[in-house]
Parts: sequence; C-alpha cells; structure tokens
Amino acid sequence: MLFDFGVLLSELIAIYCVLCLCHQEASRRFSIPTPGLENQLKQENFILGSSTMDQVKGVLTLQGEALTQADINLKTAKSNQVMHFTFRDDKHWKLQQIQDARNHVNQALQLLSGRDESYHFKTGAEVNKLMDAVMLQLTRARNRLTTPAAMTLPELATSGLMKMFTPPMPGDVMVNFYINLSKLCLTVYQLHAMQPNTTKNFKPSGSSVLHNPGAML
Repeated sequence: MLFDFGVLLSELIAIYCVLCLCHQEASRRFSIPTPGLENQLKQENFILGSSTMDQVKGVLTLQGEALTQADINLKTAKSNQVMHFTFRDDKHWKLQQIQDARNHVNQALQLLSGRDESYHFKTGAEVNKLMDAVMLQLTRARNRLTTPAAMTLPELATSGLMKMFTPPMPGDVMVNFYINLSKLCLTVYQLHAMQPNTTKNFKPSGSSVLHNPGAML
C-alpha cells in the first residue's frame, strides 16, 4: 500500500505539471487572465470549405473565445448568385463552447492548487478522490469542444447572431458557428415554406447538446 500511495502522489505531481502547461497555453488561446500573458492572445484564421461544391467560401478570425472577423460568400440552392457578408466592425461573437471549456480547465487547476504547499495526503483514497474530481472537469472541458450545439431555428433566429452581419442576411437564410474537435464550423440553413403537418423543431443531425451558443459583444 505504501508503494501504491507513492505512485499516486508521483502521478498527481506529474498531472499538476501538465495542467500548468495546458493552463498557460489556454491563457494564450482562450483569454484566461494570466500575469504577463495579457497581450499574447493568439489570432487564428480559419478558411471555410464546403462539403457541397462551392456553396460556402470565406475566412473566419478567432481570437481567444471570440470570432472577431468573418468574410463569407454564400450561394444558396434557390439562386446561383453569390452573396457576400461580413461581420459588423463594431461587433464580435463570443463562442460559449470555448468559454465553458476554459472554465472547466480553470476548475481542474484550482482543485490541484487549492491546498497549502505543506499539505500531505494521508491516504490513497484521498488522492483518488481528488483525481476523480480533476478528471471530471477535464472531461467536461473536452466534451464542450467535441459536441456541437443543437438549436431550433427559432432559437437561432433570436440568438443575436443574425444581427452580426453587414449587409443583413436574407430572411430565408440562417447560419450558426460552433467548435467540433479542432475545427471551427459554420452551418448554413436555407428556409422553405413548410407543409402543415411538418414538425417545426428542426435540429441539425449528428451528436449535439443543448447549450447557449454564444453572445454578441
């Protein structure tokens, strides 16, 4: 048991060091306040590609947890005409998925650093309990970045995202931004008149979770 307890403690120290490195990197990417790193937010450009020929093209700029710029060309099924949209200069779109993942990483680090340096664990069960709590937060952080949002079209229409663009998008076109693994995704919806017996609560297919998609800044 003494050997097992020592192994647990050494693993705890190793995990703590890894989390500190992750936290520092997350500070650069996700705007976590860290002394000395306030002005090092990494700006990343994502080139949009469409799975259906050339219907969607453009570039999105992500800085921290916010989309700061968007330059999008859309070609809808109703028309072959290319429509061009950009974000308004005075607005950014905050991605809630990134903020939630950042918060879970912070909570994991706080769990590990919440004890005084002179504190000594008394049992292996105590170490296991702490590590279970840490892994729970890290799993939640991962899940927020791997599971896209599911929204009904009325929810999307009232989310504020449609007010981000200039010129304004047509009333029959909606878009949604979300994170899926390491990719920044854009989904385009084109609205059509519905038959009387058709359900109105349409949601995109695939794995999804209900959550706040973001906010206009």
